[in-house]
Amino acid sequence: MTYGKDLNITLLALADPTRREIINRLRHGELAVGEIAAGMSISRPAVSQHLRVLSDAGLLTVTPMGAKRLYRIAPEGTQPLRQYLDELWDDALTAFATKAEEQAKETQ
Repeated sequence: MTYGKDLNITLLALADPTRREIINRLRHGELAVGEIAAGMSISRPAVSQHLRVLSDAGLLTVTPMGAKRLYRIAPEGTQPLRQYLDELWDDALTAFATKAEEQAKETQ
């Protein structure tokens, strides 16, 4: 099955460890750039660039709140990745079951 460019964009966005760290920081709710950047080893402008990539990939939503912008994970943005991993897992389980059945027949 082909998943299109959405899966590729998602995987490319998540390939960077800094972006995965940002996603991890947002797992429990929305945060402003300064809160996301706190304690990271990169500059705030660099965090903003990573946020842009994640937003462009559809993984984050941005809500303007006065002078701040609040970022949160967009659940629908992970859909291509979830579908791919679910199908991969289903295929792996099917292959395992087939192999187990073959081995059971061989031992009878």
